[in-house]
Amino acid sequence: MTITRWTPFSDLAVLQNRLNSIFNDFGAPEGRSESLASGNFTPAVDVYEDAQKIVLKLDVPGIRQEDIDVRLENQTLTVKGERKFEKEEKEENFHRIERRYGSFIRVFTLPQTADMDKVNADYKDGVLQVEIAKKSEAQPKQIKVGVGAGTRQKQVEAKTAA
Repeated sequence: MTITRWTPFSDLAVLQNRLNSIFNDFGAPEGRSESLASGNFTPAVDVYEDAQKIVLKLDVPGIRQEDIDVRLENQTLTVKGERKFEKEEKEENFHRIERRYGSFIRVFTLPQTADMDKVNADYKDGVLQVEIAKKSEAQPKQIKVGVGAGTRQKQVEAKTAA
């Protein structure tokens, strides 16, 4: 018999993930929801931006690069992938399978400032990083302010009414 370390919070984390999936699926278009019953999973994602680009980082460990599909259409970024369950021919007695297998789909609506022609995706160490450049008109512009530029002192004559 295998001894498995038990932590009281691991079951709460599983429950929280399931509840998050239910709320994430609520109102999703048909075919875009992630079912709990089918074993699908939702990879964690970080989204941030700076002055030049928007960056998305998705945790997709165990997924081969060729099993990831990244598409852009109408200001929408779609990332699909699949983590396949690789069963070996050995006889194995699993006592627990907690790693998630199956397919996933994540859909992100991009802002109008995103330059759809300048997108780069890179996969390294189980992390997919997608960078979308911002349009040049969305870049902040610095305006130099001159000291005394454009201002001249004028002499004004005051007339008094007699």
